[in-house]
Amino acid sequence: MAVRSAAPAKTARAGKAVAIPQLAWHEVRPAPIVLVSGTETFLAERAIRQLRDFLKLEDPSLEISDVLADSYAPGELLTMASPSLFGEPRLIRVTNVEKCSDTFLAEALDYLENPADDTYVVLRHAGGVRGKKLLDTIRSGLGGGIEIVCAELKKDTDRHDFAAAEFRTAGKRVSGSALRALVAAFSGDLAELSAACQQLIADSTAEVTETTVDRYYGGRVEANAFKVADAAIAGKFGDALVILRHALTSGADPVPVVAAFAMKIRTMAKVYGARGGSGQLAGQLGLAPWQVERAQRDLRGWTDEGLGRCIVALAEADAAVKGAERDPVFALERLIGVIARRGED
Repeated sequence: MAVRSAAPAKTARAGKAVAIPQLAWHEVRPAPIVLVSGTETFLAERAIRQLRDFLKLEDPSLEISDVLADSYAPGELLTMASPSLFGEPRLIRVTNVEKCSDTFLAEALDYLENPADDTYVVLRHAGGVRGKKLLDTIRSGLGGGIEIVCAELKKDTDRHDFAAAEFRTAGKRVSGSALRALVAAFSGDLAELSAACQQLIADSTAEVTETTVDRYYGGRVEANAFKVADAAIAGKFGDALVILRHALTSGADPVPVVAAFAMKIRTMAKVYGARGGSGQLAGQLGLAPWQVERAQRDLRGWTDEGLGRCIVALAEADAAVKGAERDPVFALERLIGVIARRGED
């Protein structure tokens, strides 16, 4: 895995010297213990997914296990880390460490004394004082770990750099004004900023310019395609119409509004009826854990028949806004009505 070189940090945290490398999310690499800290859930999940993909590429026989630190069963970590009959490498992803049980805390501290061979334990801690003893012990160097710091990207310059990296990684050209417009339009949600970048990367054949961004996300600062979709999916027909009209009068184009609905409805369709934790389902469905969790919340009160009708209505609206009908705004309002009723008559 290509990463930037990073020397162990020499800073002090809460009076404790940090003796392990502290790396950015895109610098994640294998280590016996990988502490993923910070409040930016989207970056943390991407770092963990990137590590999983790298390990799976290195050895397709990789065994992946998930542990919830707040509902931990005694001996669970040791059992999962124990060598299998064929000696496959193991990736153990532990979430909710910031809410860990006393049993998990004690057994994790013991594990640091003698980590298992060919095993990578990822500990996700989203912030707070719970589990501080474990974090301090990892940062002291016991267990041979690294820390992936996923702090919230609060500054526009940080979000600008993030968006620029999305296009650079995909080998897609983007103008500076387009990046500034994107950051302004998606200032409140890094996941949505990333999704917007990926949509533009997929749809654009030439350089992405400010004109391209305006076509997809014009008027997005206060009223946007995803807010319209969120309101409709939540059953708030009136709110969705108000947000839609605000977006359209601000210059938004109907095509990306339908695209936002399509993105959310497709994800809901993938998750509908699936059983398991978000981490497990994410791997099975090719989604990020946050997408699974959001879709599960959105699906409350939906039926499979209603979801099917919405998918049909979505296809009709997509054709309508691309020229099949004379009034794309009416087609959008009709789609919002169907979705707000959850596809029910």
